[in-house]
Amino acid sequence: MKATVHVFLKPGVLDVQGKAVENALHGLGWSGVSGVRVGRVIEFDVAADSKAAAEAQVKAMCEKLLANTVIEGYRAEVA
Repeated sequence: MKATVHVFLKPGVLDVQGKAVENALHGLGWSGVSGVRVGRVIEFDVAADSKAAAEAQVKAMCEKLLANTVIEGYRAEVA
């Protein structure tokens, strides 16, 4: 099954990359842009007997490795 994990900083955590992108967009003339947040997407295949089992595995992967849950949130999708 194909898994997609979206990892992003939690609200209130300073997003330095997002601020840099926002400033660059302003410099290029898009002054109406605000609140830019930068995250990452991780895609992979996971072998499991059922969608529920795959979702449980992906959640465990996120909690243990893919996201720093102290400062990051995540959204996982299994298809």
